[in-house]
Amino acid sequence: MIELRGVTKEYELGSTKVEALKKVSLLIEKGEFTSIVGPSGSGKTTLLNIAGLLDRATSGEVLLDGSSVEGLSSRERADLRGRKIGFIFQGFNLVPVFDVYENIELSLVLAKAGGSRREWKGRIARAIDEVGLSELAKHKPAELSGGQRQRVAIARALVKKPEIILADEPTANLDSKTAFSIIELMGALNEEESTTFVFSTHDDRVLKYARRILRIEDGEIRE
Repeated sequence: MIELRGVTKEYELGSTKVEALKKVSLLIEKGEFTSIVGPSGSGKTTLLNIAGLLDRATSGEVLLDGSSVEGLSSRERADLRGRKIGFIFQGFNLVPVFDVYENIELSLVLAKAGGSRREWKGRIARAIDEVGLSELAKHKPAELSGGQRQRVAIARALVKKPEIILADEPTANLDSKTAFSIIELMGALNEEESTTFVFSTHDDRVLKYARRILRIEDGEIRE
């Protein structure tokens, strides 16, 4: 489903060149429930961003469903990302002036999802209910706790029914009870819908559920 072939990512910090990823080769198959672990600065977030077409590799190749994305324009990459990939960001990335419902609806707008307005309302309502926020649908992010904001971010990723969900520390801001319910939800979607999950984490609660663990150190995968 997602394949990285010899991917290197370099950043320039002043006159210094930093290799965030070093010739990483990796294959993620459909239906995987995979965790990426490693110390801070090891390249976890960079790997997710490149795999999810948010960033471009300095060298190497990324393939999605067997086709290279390297020749695609930024708009073509965005369209492909919108249709196939959902993201759960550690920093939530919610729109502060939108309420819960509107933040989740925005995912469908950006994905150019098909269906009637009535179908959209049903999908959004189900996503809100799945993360336990039905009573807070009209609340804005500033009125929510960190855990509730994370649940909005998760619902926003789920609502468009992507084939792949990439999550950067999805339980980092959650109490144990909420973290467990979110892990259970992701696991159920993986089992029932064959949704592919790839997430970075330091959370042992998440690692217990992962069926494959990839360790990354200094920009290199050590599986």
